[in-house]
Amino acid sequence: MFALFFFILFTPGVSEFICTSSDLEMSYTFCGSTAHAFMFNLTPCSTMNKSAWKAALTWIPRSDIHFLKIVFDVWYDGAKALLWKELLCSGADDEYSVCGTLKGETLVSAFDIKGSRINFPKGNYSIVVQGFSDDSENNEIICLNFTMIVKRDVF
Repeated sequence: MFALFFFILFTPGVSEFICTSSDLEMSYTFCGSTAHAFMFNLTPCSTMNKSAWKAALTWIPRSDIHFLKIVFDVWYDGAKALLWKELLCSGADDEYSVCGTLKGETLVSAFDIKGSRINFPKGNYSIVVQGFSDDSENNEIICLNFTMIVKRDVF
């Protein structure tokens, strides 16, 4: 019951801060018009750290997650920098904790993001993360628009 107090129902279009520091600022909004029971946290809030970021995710999905394809679309200062697709759940021998989560269940997961080992150039990054429950990318189950502002170069 205590964990339910940490859920935040975000208003669509309103930016929610993940973190802010002297060299990094991160926030996100939902792409669509529907708010989700969702929380995301990232530590440490710095591009100067050379170890992995620690991420924490809490989410109550609105559909069963037997199949999950994630699409990352990264833009840097207005130019497309990366398109990456990853199949997380296929329904057989899935290794991620999100796989098999049922509609309405609370998903709580902690994981490392190794990208913090990259020297991010100063600038504005827009990262759209979409989750699909089919391989054709027609059935979107979540969409987040992350904003990352790197305030200074680490070179």
